[in-house]
Amino acid sequence: MNITFPDGNSRYFENGTTAHEIAASISPRLAKATLCCEIDGERHDAFLPIERDCTLRFLTFDDPDGRWAYRHTAAHILAQAVKRLFPEAKLAIGPAIENGFYYDFDVEEPFTLDDLARIEKEMERISSENHKLERFELPRAEAIDFCKQQNEPYKVELIEDLPEDSVISFYRQGEFTDLCAGPHVQSTSKVKNLRLLSVAGAYWRGSEKNKMLSRIYGTAFEKKAELDEYITRIEEAKRRDHRKLGRELGLFTIMDEGPGFPFFLPKGMVLKNSLIEYWREAHKRYGYVEIATPIILSRELWERSGHWEHYKNNMYTTVIDEGDFAIKPMNCPGGMLAYKLEPHSYRELPMRVGELGLVHRHELSGALHGLFRVRCFTQDDAHIFMTREQMKDEIKNVVQLFDEVYSTFGLSYRIELSTMPENHIGTVEEWEENQEILRLAITEMGKDFKINEGDGAFYGPKLDFHLEDCLGRAWQCGTIQLDSQLPERFELEYTGADGQKHRPVMIHRALFGSLERFIGIITEHFAGAFPTWLAPVQVTVLPITDRAAEASAAVKARLEALGVRAECDLRNEKIGFKIREAQMQKIPYMLVMGDKEVEQNLVSVRSRKEGDLGAQTLDAFIEKLLDEIKTRAR
Repeated sequence: MNITFPDGNSRYFENGTTAHEIAASISPRLAKATLCCEIDGERHDAFLPIERDCTLRFLTFDDPDGRWAYRHTAAHILAQAVKRLFPEAKLAIGPAIENGFYYDFDVEEPFTLDDLARIEKEMERISSENHKLERFELPRAEAIDFCKQQNEPYKVELIEDLPEDSVISFYRQGEFTDLCAGPHVQSTSKVKNLRLLSVAGAYWRGSEKNKMLSRIYGTAFEKKAELDEYITRIEEAKRRDHRKLGRELGLFTIMDEGPGFPFFLPKGMVLKNSLIEYWREAHKRYGYVEIATPIILSRELWERSGHWEHYKNNMYTTVIDEGDFAIKPMNCPGGMLAYKLEPHSYRELPMRVGELGLVHRHELSGALHGLFRVRCFTQDDAHIFMTREQMKDEIKNVVQLFDEVYSTFGLSYRIELSTMPENHIGTVEEWEENQEILRLAITEMGKDFKINEGDGAFYGPKLDFHLEDCLGRAWQCGTIQLDSQLPERFELEYTGADGQKHRPVMIHRALFGSLERFIGIITEHFAGAFPTWLAPVQVTVLPITDRAAEASAAVKARLEALGVRAECDLRNEKIGFKIREAQMQKIPYMLVMGDKEVEQNLVSVRSRKEGDLGAQTLDAFIEKLLDEIKTRAR
């Protein structure tokens, strides 16, 4: 058989030679590094015979698919360890995920942290036992019987959902066998540097109507140094957890009385309003106007927009005057109605209309997570109405706004171009034309992007902006969605230069995405130590003596008169305690005042970041502070 390699070279091998054997013929080092392979563009086990001419690529841990196989095998090792220690456990599913893997189990009692330690030790034992992974296939009926004999009802259910003529694959390692499509690494000894991270509840198949299973999360790396680095990042992420910081800093909370519905506390409202003020300032500079549309609108409107058909399971509904209404899950239809209130000319276009709209979406309780996944949030939406000729320039204009705002927070991003989904409205030709315009706009701006096949909105393709924080984690926030469909459904019009009626095109656009989620992201990004312009309290004045208390109150009043958010700590506590408290609250500046400072008309300045900055005049401090706030310095 003729094997062609990625560089275009090809060689002949005996039929039945495996990818591992081919790799060994090239280099022992390559054979050792190979975890699985790609045959004619599809992932395969590197230990299975190849029987035909093909293109072959070796996949190592440096390749996403190689890491996937490595961690997928780790999930099987986890399941094998659990079955050894908890024979009555029933297996559900165990995929590789980004940065790790998980496996869902049906057990009588949820796993404890002590259990995880025992399981992890057993996984290390299984790795050292060097079990070869063996793939075998069974007809669907035999596969069902096999899983019934193994007393694995969840596996039986998965197979029963497959077509009658399916051939089902399994993988065996030692005494353990699991239903799986693969691929996997050659043996359990290839998978080292394992670590179990946490346990959580997860509904079978993601439905709250099904049983709650016990999900164990873990990770695995080829090199111990990489595992240690990852664990350090995980620990740092725990320290930065926005839910923990939200409580400690008095920003926000979520209560049992409103699962998924955040409560913003006074300091959290200062943070939120500071973001909104910045949003409004930036949008005014970029030529946007702002509107507000109702939170509840009729079912007929949602049917007209297509959301009722595509989104009704995520919508909260009610009955008013015997008519069906829905709480809005997005702002778009209200924006359509606002546009239609009066006639428009081509001279008004592009028309950029922003809205900070409170939207509600029904999320499964198991999916809720702090401010990252909630049931109500403020969507910083905008709808841009334009001619077809203006589309590319408007996309660029939005990207320039994104660049400016994200850089203010020190957030970089990567872009994905999401294309036509299976369930869509509009013609293929319209989709392809709009996808090409999105591609051209960002290409001309020198931006790189990846294609995300089939993940566009039901009405149009989109650019999704995945922000990267200081820990290298990605968060999908900004989006630019190009839409020719809703203007058609709502019969939007403008009068062209020719005096005729034309249909505008529109962009749906969110910058923060969800204001609440963005607050969660930057809380973790800054570890709660917000830049001075965002900090709920920017300066705290700390008197050392009773005599300095009156002067401290006067300093606070002067700062507040200048628009600075200031506090004065008049408690009868030692100055060291007050400074530690201010540091814990992550206040950017502390002004320490004793008798000496009062006499000399000075303040001793301490920075949250730089420590003691020495004594200076209040005027000098204020000048620097106001410049820092005005420029939104990080």
